[in-house]
Amino acid sequence: MSQPKHSPYILYSDGKGNIFEDTSLLVVGRAGWDAMPISIEEWIPLPDGGNLYELPGRRGIGMDVETGEMRLCEKGWAVAAFIPPAHTGTFMSAYETAPDAPTLPLFCYTAAGWCDDQFYVTAVRIEQDIRQECAGYDAEVIELGVEKLLSAYPHNRLVNHLAEKCCRTYTCPAARNFFIGRWECPVPTSPACNANCIGCISFQPEEESIVSTQDRLQFKPMAEEIVEFTVPHLESAPFPLISFGQGCEGEPLLMWETIKESIIEIRKHTQRGSININTNGSMPNAVKALSDVGLDSIRVSTNSAQSSWYTNYYRPNNYQFEDIVESLKVMNEEGKWSSINYFVFPGLTDTASEYQALRKLIKETGLKMIQWRNFNIDPDWYLGRMNITEPEEPFGVRNLMDMIREEFPDLKFGYYNPPIERIKGNFEKDFAH
Repeated sequence: MSQPKHSPYILYSDGKGNIFEDTSLLVVGRAGWDAMPISIEEWIPLPDGGNLYELPGRRGIGMDVETGEMRLCEKGWAVAAFIPPAHTGTFMSAYETAPDAPTLPLFCYTAAGWCDDQFYVTAVRIEQDIRQECAGYDAEVIELGVEKLLSAYPHNRLVNHLAEKCCRTYTCPAARNFFIGRWECPVPTSPACNANCIGCISFQPEEESIVSTQDRLQFKPMAEEIVEFTVPHLESAPFPLISFGQGCEGEPLLMWETIKESIIEIRKHTQRGSININTNGSMPNAVKALSDVGLDSIRVSTNSAQSSWYTNYYRPNNYQFEDIVESLKVMNEEGKWSSINYFVFPGLTDTASEYQALRKLIKETGLKMIQWRNFNIDPDWYLGRMNITEPEEPFGVRNLMDMIREEFPDLKFGYYNPPIERIKGNFEKDFAH
């Protein structure tokens, strides 16, 4: 992927939807609380499906092209990029926040700039799978699929939820793929949760300054409803995979009995495809029970491999960090696939203490994969709520990835849950297409 000829120029917004470059300032990046220069190697063209945001109440920080000194861009609001799935950001947008600035919504805020007549971002493509590529979605084909499946399952509340909420309202990539009969099929199951995540995307208390990006599932689906549409998907889709645990629900392990019943019934009808659960890993005994009846893989979400940072963010009820470690161990002992959904926050993820904790987690659990995910959260708000005032000196997200890859050559890097064909076959080459 091409790199810019020189460091990109800073971007700013006029507050009316127009974005400009300021050729007197080069972009600098943010890690933790600090702004710093960015090397040419960090930049890639803004991928298809990426977006640019203005950051109200914030002035971008740049490096003067003549003096090399850092100063504010006073011409307008700071700008950041939302980078699409399969890409991991390595620096955040650098800015100074005014006291009355609104809290930013739950998206990622990657550093962005302009050079060679195109936009650039600080990111790495971590996954070659094309399953959520923008170019692969045809709105008319998706809508035909929605109408077809709503007609086929008129009384199935879960199919209706996936259609009306996930697909038509939120344009969820996984739901869209389901309705065009391919790859990973989402299966939300739980309206309740046993964590109180600061940045929860499906439920925020009314007193919070941010809102969730989607509404949470409002009912408990029955096993019959789950089996009714997942069996045909597993039977007919290419590289088929069903995943319990979605962004529009709480914690699926709270519904483990229903999920267990569903898996047993699904496997009576088909052995094809893979069954996965996306979870906080809070109930190792439930994970064991699901594995025993046919769960193939688990993905445990975490903002950190350190217990203290995890607890401060997730604010768990009736479980602790050690339980998520145990859940990963259970799957490894069962010979199953285990991933972590690792929220990358430049300036925290790439520090010595986090690196050592991540190494320990990989070794203890026999982890198979890290899904390097962008952390969708206001950086100032997150650091403030976590009470992190002076983090350690970061050494760079790319450097962290290189160090982990060197020490653990069999550990897979990616962004999505792999289908069984990749797990048991050629992981690096069998991509959805």
